[in-house]
Amino acid sequence: MLMDALVKPSAAPGLALERVEKPVPGPRDVLIRILKTAICGTDLHIYNWDAWSQEHIKPPLVIGHEFVGRIEEIGSEVKHFRLGQTVSGEGHIICGQCRNCRAGRGQWCNDHYSVGVSRPGAFAEYLVIPASNCIPIADNIDIEVVSFFDALGNAVHTALSFDAAGEDVLITGAGPIGMMAAAIVRHVGARHVVITDLSDYRLDLAKKLGATRTVNVTREDLAEVARGLKMKEGFDIGLEMSGAVSALEQMLAAMRNGGEIALLGLFARKPELDMSQIILKGLTLRGIYGRRMYETWYKMASMVQSGLDLRPLITHRFKYQDFEQAFSVMNTGNSGKIILEWSEKA
Repeated sequence: MLMDALVKPSAAPGLALERVEKPVPGPRDVLIRILKTAICGTDLHIYNWDAWSQEHIKPPLVIGHEFVGRIEEIGSEVKHFRLGQTVSGEGHIICGQCRNCRAGRGQWCNDHYSVGVSRPGAFAEYLVIPASNCIPIADNIDIEVVSFFDALGNAVHTALSFDAAGEDVLITGAGPIGMMAAAIVRHVGARHVVITDLSDYRLDLAKKLGATRTVNVTREDLAEVARGLKMKEGFDIGLEMSGAVSALEQMLAAMRNGGEIALLGLFARKPELDMSQIILKGLTLRGIYGRRMYETWYKMASMVQSGLDLRPLITHRFKYQDFEQAFSVMNTGNSGKIILEWSEKA
């Protein structure tokens, strides 16, 4: 049986809408009928066929890893799930045997596969994943928001790395994950939430998500902004989302002594850091990868249920057949999360 899917057909820019074989679940898998997917920055890299994609992607490949759907078929050995149940899924398929996996730190598994990157993805009418990766979704959570829970998980993992309650937080990079991080730290009680970027469009959107002050660094000086907010010593917590060396340098200079920084953005250029600044300030730097499996999934569901409103982040919706238009919009940078609709019935 065939299904529609968005495929990276060859080592060149672009995607193709193709008819491919519908996946068949194994005994420990579930088959998910996809309802909605969200386009991630990784998908855009693959679409544009940049240097990262050329190194990591092996066409032909069905891409996509942010999704929500309903279970249509259950493997013979699967328990605790039911047909028709609304689910999302953790996109890292881990080995389960290495030291980190066995210690409950699967996000650091060295031998993992990634949905839509190194195994068939979710930009299709159906997806098969191991039942152990399947995440049940409560009925009182908006499924459009669930469609980008994978990305939200990155934001939650980063934003909750340090205790932000009552603290002043600096976020560099107002992409969707940076904007979600602003919403999260406000939700948990941060005082000032300052976010920097080069795009006025994204900074304006960040205000709707909870940023208390936005800074376009092409026009404003971050140190002046901090002084204007009556900060005596600098920011308590930094969340680096941009992958820009200049942004990291600004963050290091803006932190108070003893400040804490979580690093999520991947740098296209290797940073040349002033280590004396890190050492003499006593800064803590923590690298973040993916989501904590599976604690982050519980955290983000609970926050959405308790009032974390991420719906303003959704700026565009397209039918999956109009994917070219969706990726064109995303390439402009003037968007939040873009949803692809895969089913007429939600």
